[in-house]
Amino acid sequence: MDPIAAGFWGAFFGTAALMLGISLVVFLRTRRQVALTAAFCAVVCAVFVAACLGWLSAGGTLQDRLVAHVAPLSAGALAPMLLALLGLAGQRRPTLRVVGISLALAFVVVAIGWFLDAPQALLLGWGATLVASAGMLAVALRTARDGSRLAAGAAGGMAMLLIGLAGLSWIGIRHSVHWPVHAISALGCMGFLSTMGAAAWARYSYLLELSEVMAHGPAYDPVTRMRSHSETGQMVGDMFFHRDAEARPVGVVAVCIGNLYALENLHGRAAFNHALFICAGRLRRSVPQTVEMGRLGEDGFLLLTRSMEDMRALGQLARQIRERLSRPVSLSTSRDPGRIGTTGTNWVADVGIGVLATSTKVRPAQAVATVRAMARTAWTYSTRVAVFDQEAGQIAELQVDETPLSVV
Repeated sequence: MDPIAAGFWGAFFGTAALMLGISLVVFLRTRRQVALTAAFCAVVCAVFVAACLGWLSAGGTLQDRLVAHVAPLSAGALAPMLLALLGLAGQRRPTLRVVGISLALAFVVVAIGWFLDAPQALLLGWGATLVASAGMLAVALRTARDGSRLAAGAAGGMAMLLIGLAGLSWIGIRHSVHWPVHAISALGCMGFLSTMGAAAWARYSYLLELSEVMAHGPAYDPVTRMRSHSETGQMVGDMFFHRDAEARPVGVVAVCIGNLYALENLHGRAAFNHALFICAGRLRRSVPQTVEMGRLGEDGFLLLTRSMEDMRALGQLARQIRERLSRPVSLSTSRDPGRIGTTGTNWVADVGIGVLATSTKVRPAQAVATVRAMARTAWTYSTRVAVFDQEAGQIAELQVDETPLSVV
């Protein structure tokens, strides 16, 4: 293979490996639908391209037979994924029916190929793959007519896939072509992978947010994507409620941002909301799954946990939150949708964190009021983290190696 062509295909397999690596990270973050969809797409495309380039066989008749099998099966596997991304697969039974029909048609094409010579089976497999891809493009274009940006992006990805498939079919039939054909094919396949990865994330991010809205209803706060103030009160009540007389440990963390109101006075409410949105996103990515979160006033957040592991690590969690939220951010000061992405002002959150290890015997209102006062007091500390000193009976600064295990 020409070195330039090898470079383009190396970039394609690098894109597939990157997509697979990101899928693993997303899977560990419990976004499993996103991870499995993106990983499946990357693996199928990588295997398909490797087969077409002759890297999975010794060449000749075996190569033609292999591509005649892989091409329609890959198209049959990717078709249900596209329908799922577009939201057209419906519920579980219709989805399984679509998957079954798609794979059945692919196996029919493969079975017919066995009654043909290897070159004829290769032409049949490529023809079926191109027809299936054109059909998926038509479905995406029809859905995009309703104004769906996701469908428009998927249609663009399918158009790039068709370009890549046309080049790969020419490579598979002729076996020896000039490097521009390889370059165009690799770029088309890379464009398809990138577009499908972005479409998968957009689709399932929408579904995740929708599930939060459906769970919390009007109590869902769209700015922070957390529980609103009223729902936070319900969260506190559920956390401190216990049926038996035995006291259970509860970890309470309050995060207050001291310069939000100054930001609003200087740059307006849009900058205030943007800063709150950024801080909430960083906070959600900082805490483990066992921690419940919600709004605490206009300038703060409340975190609750019953996990003993998290209780022992409250100090470390507080430091991690401080580091994440204290990173500089460029805020937009305009409400115009066309100018939201433009830089308006640089801002650093003045974070104060209160950490309280208490129990369910304490009144919830008292615990919340105490930890909020601790967070506001932490603004005066260099570490920006405050704990309750049980021996002194007062709020104190959390030192570097100190862990808040005393129960109030």
